[in-house]
Amino acid sequence: MLATTAEAGPPFLTDDPEPTETGHWEIYAPLFEAEGSGSDVQGSFGAEINYGPVKDVQLTIGLPVAYTHDASGWTSGAGDLAASLKYRFYHDEAGGVQIAAFPGITLPTARKGLGAGHVTALLPIWAQKDLGKWALFGGGGYAINPGIGNRNYWTGGIALTRQFGQKLLVGAEADRQGADVVGGRATTSLGLGAIYDLPGPFRILASGGPTFEDRGNRSFHAFAALGIDF
Repeated sequence: MLATTAEAGPPFLTDDPEPTETGHWEIYAPLFEAEGSGSDVQGSFGAEINYGPVKDVQLTIGLPVAYTHDASGWTSGAGDLAASLKYRFYHDEAGGVQIAAFPGITLPTARKGLGAGHVTALLPIWAQKDLGKWALFGGGGYAINPGIGNRNYWTGGIALTRQFGQKLLVGAEADRQGADVVGGRATTSLGLGAIYDLPGPFRILASGGPTFEDRGNRSFHAFAALGIDF
């Protein structure tokens, strides 16, 4: 997880093509991510900041504090700074279809060995089809993951969500990531997620589920955040 380059559409691992509205901010903070198995856990605390500078464009900055826990105890410190730009280049409002590119990079700002140690990047395409209260979205791309023992890989996912009333959205997803190290194995993650609107500009986001390594171990992933839109 510490070396991953994937950007997600909170609270899902899978992203969507819809950018932040022009002139608006979306901030997810405090934000919590975790993955692991048993007492071996790693992830980050922090914030994700999104801004819509012009129509169909979204700028995203991720500011994490990374952590790990194993038999030797806890380690925490600054994580890798993430930056990305979403550009929605196709939007058919009548047909409910939209497509966007969302390239992003991470910069090696982490300390205590809690990051990738190199500039990494993800080059994905995301698409969505709206069907009334339902939405189907997904896609993926190529991750550039340099470093000794590392390898580039393909990653992607698909998610289905449904709106219940005015306040609750619930969804399920499946995500696939290729091996990111030499001799490693690809993984498949399944998950459930929800967004609940609170009074004013606030909302709560959460998701989680199992991750299966090909012919290997099973672990978990989890996400929770407070969202602020204005």
